[in-house]
Amino acid sequence: MNEYSSKLLETAVSELSRLPGIGKKTALRLALHILREEKDFANNLSLSIVRMREDIVFCSRCNNISDNEFCDICSNHKRDENVICVIENTQDVIAVENTSQFNGLYHVLGGVISPIEGIGPNDLSISKLIERINKEDIREIILALPATVEGDTTAYYIYKLVKEFDIEVTTIAKGVAIGEELEYADEITLGRSILNRQPFYNET
Repeated sequence: MNEYSSKLLETAVSELSRLPGIGKKTALRLALHILREEKDFANNLSLSIVRMREDIVFCSRCNNISDNEFCDICSNHKRDENVICVIENTQDVIAVENTSQFNGLYHVLGGVISPIEGIGPNDLSISKLIERINKEDIREIILALPATVEGDTTAYYIYKLVKEFDIEVTTIAKGVAIGEELEYADEITLGRSILNRQPFYNET
């Protein structure tokens, strides 16, 4: 016997449970909540998701998600355009911005090098970063990547590419715990890590 009294409800639960961190019980609770709300709620929710998926683009400068060709950060002339903070993903942009301790620009890699997952340097926006260094007046690159093996590997790979340029290469201080993703670090710790960044040295 089908555990759901409605095939439509079952389909909705199945789709919602595909979201990260959402199990079948949570998906059912969400689906029933949507069902109890006014129809306008469901219509607005579905429309916002469709519009997000169809209309969001990647900033042609920093690769952050954006509504326009250039994101709001890259379009803000009050930002320090001589400093680029290299990060893994959009969640990390939000995490660093929430600290209010960084006023430069970003470069979103779209991931980190991970041979196990089949992600190599060519799968990331590393070449685009090098293009920016060649074209823009960049004086410092901050490698703010996860304190993981994959994050360290990516940072070292980028360091080897940019160390020949006349720019300072730094990394965030070790206030962020080993193995921790930036998006999960508290704002005070992350903010101090940005402010107390230190030179990135080739230790080999």
